[in-house]
Amino acid sequence: MDDFSPATLSITPPIPAISTPDDRWRQTHLGRLMGSALRRFDARVLQLMARNVEVPLALSNLAARDQVTAAHVHITRHLALQGDRLTDLAQRAGMTKQAMANLVDQCEAWGLVTRAADPLDARARRVCFTPTGLAWLQAFHDAVAQAEAEFREEVGQDVATVVAIGLEAYAGAAGGRIAAAASIASTGSAQASTHCRKHCSACSCMRPSG
Repeated sequence: MDDFSPATLSITPPIPAISTPDDRWRQTHLGRLMGSALRRFDARVLQLMARNVEVPLALSNLAARDQVTAAHVHITRHLALQGDRLTDLAQRAGMTKQAMANLVDQCEAWGLVTRAADPLDARARRVCFTPTGLAWLQAFHDAVAQAEAEFREEVGQDVATVVAIGLEAYAGAAGGRIAAAASIASTGSAQASTHCRKHCSACSCMRPSG
């Protein structure tokens, strides 16, 4: 007779259900959405610039073949009309000096910019637009205006206005924090020393050692 007592039965415990975490946030968080929107906007701007009849044919062909990328737009977007030193241009674009130097080299080869002597410092050089570069800049202006109009048409004027106001406030706040941090970093030691001399005459940092 079979023995079905609890001692002889082998009971396999139930396998607990594995819950799959909801990771949809990785595709829908604000940073990813803004990045995707920026890539789409820049791609549209470059597409429109490639079709602009005022742009030299050689540059149009480069843009049409995706040789001109969103990275090159950094120069178009950030280079001042009166020219900039490479360090200032890189800082404004949020790039390293070496990365910006590579972009400037390419744009100089295409005839968009040139390096000229800095009238304020004979040892320095400034990156400046050439006449071809200024035509490219105008094409950039026209393309941005059309891309913005297409954005407003697609999402609606009210939404577009709210997005623009929100992004401007968010970017402005970030710019203020970066500028403040840079200012603190450049003057921090001098300010700390002055503060101690004025207000902390009794603190240990002003006492002679020994």
